[in-house]
Amino acid sequence: TDATSDRMGRFEMANKGTIFLDEIGDLDPSCQVKLLRVLQDQTFEVLGDSRPRKTDIRVVSATNADLAKMVSEDLFYRINLITIKLPALRERREDIPLLARHFADRQAEINNLPRTEFSSDALNFLSRLPFPGNIRELKNLVERTILVSGKEVLDATDFESQYQRHDESTSTASSFAGMTLDEIERQTILQALERYKGNLSQLGISRAALYRRLEKYDISDK
Repeated sequence: TDATSDRMGRFEMANKGTIFLDEIGDLDPSCQVKLLRVLQDQTFEVLGDSRPRKTDIRVVSATNADLAKMVSEDLFYRINLITIKLPALRERREDIPLLARHFADRQAEINNLPRTEFSSDALNFLSRLPFPGNIRELKNLVERTILVSGKEVLDATDFESQYQRHDESTSTASSFAGMTLDEIERQTILQALERYKGNLSQLGISRAALYRRLEKYDISDK
C-alpha cells in the first residue's frame, strides 16, 4: 500500500498468453474469490486502483491434492475444464533412467563437473525405489550421490549409501535451502559421518577422495 511506482502484476503480464498456478489447492479462501472473478469476468483490479482491467489469459494449474476438497465448488468447476493426470514416478519406472541422466548432466553443466556415468546395477537400484517424493526425491538422490562420491561411474552401492527414507530426505532437502554447492557437499559429508558413526567404509566413496574432501572442508574424521 506504500508503493511509490507502478509494477505490472502476473495476470497483466500474462495477457494474451498463459499463466501457470502451482499448488493451487493451497490458495486461501480470499484469494480463491479473487481468482474466480478473474476467471469469470476476465477482469482484475490493481492495488490502489478501483478501475477494473481486462485480461485474456489461459490458466494452467497444478496440484497433488484432492482439489475438489481444497477449493470452492465454483472455482473447482472453473479451472477443471481439462484435466491431465501425471502418474507418480513409481507408476512410470521406465522414465527413471532418463530422468537420472538428465539430472546428472544438469549437475555437471551448472557446476562445471565432469560427466557422471551410471552402471546397469545403479539404474536397476534406482528403478526399484518407491520414490514417495516423486521426481524431486530422485533429483535430490542423484545430486547428493554425485557430490559425495566424486566418482565418474556410479554403481548401486553409491546410491544405496546415500538413499534416505522419505522422512529423512524431506528434512535434508529443507536444510539445504539457500546453501552453496560447497556448503551442501560439506553438510552432506558431516551427516554421512554422523550416520555411520565415522565408519569411512560405509560412505560409498574411496578413502582418497574422502580425505581430499575432509581436508578441503577442514573436517575431522575422529
